[in-house]
Amino acid sequence: MFDSLTEKLSSALRNLRGVGKLSEENMAAALGEVRAALLSADVHFKVAREFVERVQAQCAGQEVLKGVTPGQQIVKIIHDELVRLLGEGSTELSGARPLKVMMVGLHGSGKTTSTAKLGRLLKKRGYRPFVVACDVQRPAAIDQLEILARQEGLGFYADRESKDVPAIGRAGLAAAEGADAILFDTAGRLQIDEVLVDEVRRLGAAVGPEEILLVADGALGQEAVSVAKAFHDALQLTGLVLTKLDGDARGGAALSIKSITGIPIKFAGTGEKTEDFEPFYPDRLASRILGMGDVVSLVEKAQESIDQNEAERMAEKMRKADFNLEDFLAQLQSVKKMGSMQSILGMMPGMSGVQLGDGAERQMARTEAIIKSMTFQERRKPDLLNGSRRQRIAKGAGVKLADVNQLLKQFQQMQKMMRMMKVGNQKKLMRQMEAMKGRGGFPGM
Repeated sequence: MFDSLTEKLSSALRNLRGVGKLSEENMAAALGEVRAALLSADVHFKVAREFVERVQAQCAGQEVLKGVTPGQQIVKIIHDELVRLLGEGSTELSGARPLKVMMVGLHGSGKTTSTAKLGRLLKKRGYRPFVVACDVQRPAAIDQLEILARQEGLGFYADRESKDVPAIGRAGLAAAEGADAILFDTAGRLQIDEVLVDEVRRLGAAVGPEEILLVADGALGQEAVSVAKAFHDALQLTGLVLTKLDGDARGGAALSIKSITGIPIKFAGTGEKTEDFEPFYPDRLASRILGMGDVVSLVEKAQESIDQNEAERMAEKMRKADFNLEDFLAQLQSVKKMGSMQSILGMMPGMSGVQLGDGAERQMARTEAIIKSMTFQERRKPDLLNGSRRQRIAKGAGVKLADVNQLLKQFQQMQKMMRMMKVGNQKKLMRQMEAMKGRGGFPGM
């Protein structure tokens, strides 16, 4: 979502290289580009203007610190202001037990899915979540929530006969005995109206939620800001869930919504799967926007997805040059659990602007299909793969014979590299890596 903004901000800051002192004169052009970048990202004009004014006030006349370029110094200032813009302070949920959370929003914002996603996240944190279907307007809402709840092992309550939402909420509370996090999925509308607000108010009076979270579509831009303001005026929201941050929208909602409404963003939806949901950390997003990556989130994802003992076992096998295709398949599947390759790349410093497209994901899927089409013995001993076996594998994986041959050739090159690491031949290893890089590298590495 923020790739275009990242590119434009990087271009603006690049113009400050070589400047010995930050002044109003040499800052004017660069900050003009920063303001234009924010406006092109659909940031509210007032927010963009105030942001630039605060940055300029901090930068003007500052001596460049020893060992730090003006560009680096202003990146730090802009980073801190972005964090302030996105929302300083705690974004944690209330510590009450049981924790009652009411999810509100318009049609199509991802409210029902976000309810299940939040339940999954709370379950990982040690809660015993329970979801209550209070959307009696959309025909498939109850079924959708029930399927997601079953999939994630969450408690579930619904009344398919009743249209009395407060009564359903009270019955859900009674049915949630033993649960310590109760989530209420409410109905949405195409636009905010008195009927919607009244229904949510009456449900709130019936269940007494500690948290009222608005699920807002991040792709709506300034419209999402208007929706948040209207809901907050009517319901006194405690937080926001911003969805579709993995999309190609311009991101203005995320950068404007806290400043305009005063409501903290607490969670972000980053994909369609239930695991594509994470707490919102303003400092981490600010780092991503400035192309500095997000190593902390990357490490957290790795810790969640990769078994530590298995990782150590694999590292030992690599050190001994005893790494086979069965091991590589396991590594490939572990990486896939962390999310898309594009999202992983975006967390790496300096790599946020690199676009992989669909090719990398297709290549990984093709590599996985080829290895899965082999027998267990063939994966452990690739030397067994003669011409007829390779033909069989190509047919089984639905790929060309050349694809199988390429994968095996590159795997052999990787094994050679491991043997070089084992004997300590670093110069030869570097030449081999450069050669592999020139030929496209190893699929999925």
